[in-house]
Amino acid sequence: MARIVADTNVAISALMFGGLPRAFLELANMQVFTLVTSPTLLDELDEKLQGKFKVPAVDAAEIRLRLERISIVVHPDFVLHVIAEDPDDDRVLECAVAGKADYIVSGDRHLLKLGSFEDIQIATVRQYLDMAGIRA
Repeated sequence: MARIVADTNVAISALMFGGLPRAFLELANMQVFTLVTSPTLLDELDEKLQGKFKVPAVDAAEIRLRLERISIVVHPDFVLHVIAEDPDDDRVLECAVAGKADYIVSGDRHLLKLGSFEDIQIATVRQYLDMAGIRA
């Protein structure tokens, strides 16, 4: 089963706007693939939901708990310095490497520009679903 790190922007798009990102998270919930995340990425999701989208703390905590339940949570013990333009994107790469991910699914232009990192393919939700032959 494929191991996938979903960038925070994918989770936020799924939760706030629906569409393909929501279908992607529903597939993860059905265990079509294995989501991999880290406390740092979950913290970023909390911050964005509560700060930018004004999601109440109790609801953000429930979202975090649901994601933790359907994911493998890894704790990277190293720091990467790959994306100078946006060092926060390095946290996604760290999670993917530590979690032995096959894919990173993201809408972030800096990550997508890489195309891959240490044999981990980086793709949009649409690109991943097309590559995996999944119709959503």
